[in-house]
Amino acid sequence: MTPLTDTQNTTAETTPQSAVASCSDDELVGRLRDLEQTMRATMMEQLLVIAEAEHRGLHVANGARSLPAWLRGLLNIDHHDAKTRVRVARNVESRKTPSGATVPAELPETAVALSEGAIGVEHARVIADSIHALPEHARCDQVAVESTLSGYARQMPPRELAKLAERIRYSLDQDGAHRDEQAQYEARELYFWTARDGMTVVKARLDRESGAKFAALLEPLAAPCPEADGTKDPRSAGQRNADAFAAILDLAIDADTTPRAGGWRPRLNITIDFEDLKRGLDSIGGGRMPGTLHHTERAITAESVRRIACDCEVLPMVLDGEGLPLDVGRSKRTAPAHIRAALLQRDGVCSFPGCDRPPGTPDAHHIVSWIDGGRTDLSNMTMLCPHHHRTVHNQRWDITMRDGRPVFIPPATLDTNRTPRPGGRALPIEHRAIIERHFRPSRGHANTPAV
Repeated sequence: MTPLTDTQNTTAETTPQSAVASCSDDELVGRLRDLEQTMRATMMEQLLVIAEAEHRGLHVANGARSLPAWLRGLLNIDHHDAKTRVRVARNVESRKTPSGATVPAELPETAVALSEGAIGVEHARVIADSIHALPEHARCDQVAVESTLSGYARQMPPRELAKLAERIRYSLDQDGAHRDEQAQYEARELYFWTARDGMTVVKARLDRESGAKFAALLEPLAAPCPEADGTKDPRSAGQRNADAFAAILDLAIDADTTPRAGGWRPRLNITIDFEDLKRGLDSIGGGRMPGTLHHTERAITAESVRRIACDCEVLPMVLDGEGLPLDVGRSKRTAPAHIRAALLQRDGVCSFPGCDRPPGTPDAHHIVSWIDGGRTDLSNMTMLCPHHHRTVHNQRWDITMRDGRPVFIPPATLDTNRTPRPGGRALPIEHRAIIERHFRPSRGHANTPAV
């Protein structure tokens, strides 16, 4: 191969890029649209070639078991993509019979839109699938359905077009729609298992109704939470979804209507040696034994148990050397109902500075852990949402009480000066208080905001 000269090399490298770079913004937008329209029109031409290749049996002549299999190898595309092109090609081609008569395309308006480059192959697939899904008694509506869908395809992306197509089919075939929903309900499934690293893996397929309930519960709790200084929520979408799911579990466990097993509400059972539980973070590496999560028989660190134990029922139990119980005490809740009520009145659902969307049910956090002798009273407790409860324990924030209110002191890794930050009620509660204070009608003046 003869190498390019300097002039040739410069031209080959810069001409296409310089032509694009010299475009104005409006020209770039127009060029994008023109290119998409051209690619779509070219794809229509390929679809007609595919249809003709099928009539000639080229895939058989080339030893392929099917036309999609032949296209997959010939064009280096996925099998699903190949099947889509073959399916659409069969519906948008018009051809002549041996006698010379013209057989129109099964989806003529879709074929026109494809030829004009107004829609793509995925639009056409949605239309074809929708037409073929119509029952016999609705075949008389095929022309109207195709005309409607091909018209809206010019302004809707394929996913939205599929929703419209489904609504049309449901309206024309209510019995079939009911069968679809029943089939989805029968196909529902949910599996969970513990992976080798101890994490729980959940895999589920939910019917539409259950899926909608799940989304309705999850989405508000999974919304990003801006921090107090305005920085973005550092959690990924997957992490926010996981936190929201954990919050749903907290709400379910805390609900009075949750089914009981053996007279007990659902609970997280953990066993740990009390001496290991008493040791602080400074003892890491000093032989402290982890606890055991009974539902999975997996280990859990003593520090995580300390966080969970801030607000839980504790059942003291004396075990022998083989781990068998010798004596069982009476369980007690570390934050009785009247203490929790007072904490909620004082702190709201979370007193961490800047907390604006605390998911799940709040935890009553002991400033000095009851494990270390801290008292279970208002002067030694504050309410924290699950996210900030974990933050306080994991990042080792200090909390003190000043004038009856919690003050949070960040770790040196976050603030070298460890500047105290006054705690407050979670912002949704504070916002409600502001509205009530400034906009609640005063007595005798219903339309006058209270000051």
